[in-house]
Amino acid sequence: MLPQSLLSLITLAAVVAAEPLHVPLTRRSSPLRRDNAIDPERLSKARDFLQIRYGYKALASTRRRRAGQTVGIATINSNVDSSYIGAISVGTPAQTFNVVLDTGSSDLWLASTDCASCSTVPQFDPSKSSSLQQPQTTVGQSSTVTIQYGSGAVAGTLAQDNVNMGGFTVNPQTFLVVDRMTDGLLDSQTSGILGLAFEALASTRAVPFWEALINAGQFAQPEMSFFLTRFLDDASATASEPGGILTLGGTNSTLFTGDIEFLNLSATDTVNDATFWLLEVSSVTVNGKSVTISTGTDALAAIDTGTTLIGGPTDGVQAIWAAVPGSQALSGQMEGFFAFPCTTTVQVSMSFGGKSWAISTDDMNLGTVGDGLCLGGIFDLGLGSNIGSGSGNPSWVVGDTFLKNVYSVFRASPPSVGFAQLSSAAGGSGMCRSLLLELFRKPHQRFLLLLLLLLLLVPKRARYPLLQMRYQLLRRLITIHSRRRCLRLLLTLLTFRLL
Repeated sequence: MLPQSLLSLITLAAVVAAEPLHVPLTRRSSPLRRDNAIDPERLSKARDFLQIRYGYKALASTRRRRAGQTVGIATINSNVDSSYIGAISVGTPAQTFNVVLDTGSSDLWLASTDCASCSTVPQFDPSKSSSLQQPQTTVGQSSTVTIQYGSGAVAGTLAQDNVNMGGFTVNPQTFLVVDRMTDGLLDSQTSGILGLAFEALASTRAVPFWEALINAGQFAQPEMSFFLTRFLDDASATASEPGGILTLGGTNSTLFTGDIEFLNLSATDTVNDATFWLLEVSSVTVNGKSVTISTGTDALAAIDTGTTLIGGPTDGVQAIWAAVPGSQALSGQMEGFFAFPCTTTVQVSMSFGGKSWAISTDDMNLGTVGDGLCLGGIFDLGLGSNIGSGSGNPSWVVGDTFLKNVYSVFRASPPSVGFAQLSSAAGGSGMCRSLLLELFRKPHQRFLLLLLLLLLLVPKRARYPLLQMRYQLLRRLITIHSRRRCLRLLLTLLTFRLL
């Protein structure tokens, strides 16, 4: 479940029609690591999963777009990739669940009480909802659906019920009630997936939740926006951390600065046949120098909140790492990934036809792999693929490694993706807002900070006997958050205020 402390205070209890809603997110720790070390097995699963997800490996049971072209099935595997999750409620009375928020898929599915292999996750109980109904199916359409992907599958029956997120409701919403699921597909706090891509991609052939809200006129603007936090460089991060803010129906102007640069989706996707949120990568720079990559329709990029890393075509990824001194391709289970000397700074920027957006060096370094080498955040998605140029499949998958560095906006009309610079309220790096909230989330930290703040109320002449207490409190808080620059800044400012 999402944290129920200070984060819940910024969620609206009810939503007035046509007003944007700001939903706090939870960030899960990266399953690419085990015991704080890079896990080669999970990395290889992440690579294979994305290759299947975006059509780089054939699957007998893949679904077809309405236009007939085979595409990968989008989902999130919690044992492969970290993700951002939010809460939805389903049925009457409402049952509340955490779901992965995924712009790389279009279906909503939930593990159910009829699923024997789903016992480790919170389950939807169809028998407890008085509003659940069976959807009408067209000729040739089955009420049962199986979604197959790299590390497993889910299967179940279609159902309709009211679905609510933060006060926005779709009634009825078609979704998949899962009764079979590969073991380990979800972690213990997540019950399913909420797909935020387009209807033409949906295995259930249902209108996605976000599109249904737009069609019903519930959004002020046909947009949803993300601010995502970063905990990659924080060794003290727990399994569940504040993840940022999802805004439905508009943007949150406190989280970005300057204009939003909107980029129309690739011309390969028409308005009625759009699938993924596809842009074209126009340029990449490494440490300030341009590298040679394919462009145009050979450089289609899926902008995907459900993917942690950045995957790219073989030639482009090799060109990126060739520009990093001392980098080397890895082999075995980690084939397709690259490592570089941990003492080397890797600064990558990407452009999609407009501004160039820098990726934090923290996001390019996933941790050590031995011998003074660190794992890079961009890997070869096309390794061993038989997908040719101009196939219509994305050759790039741009995930959270990039998205943590921008404020991202997904707009339905005209279909486009927008990026803006993070504001100081978002910490510039996308951390401070949620980290300050997190400081209040843990009781012992909240107690220490409140003691420190109480010293501000003490008359200045009486403060000096309390200096030792102040220093002890500061030392304790800074120790807890030794690598969080925004909190250190806050505590430093408090120090000057107290003197």
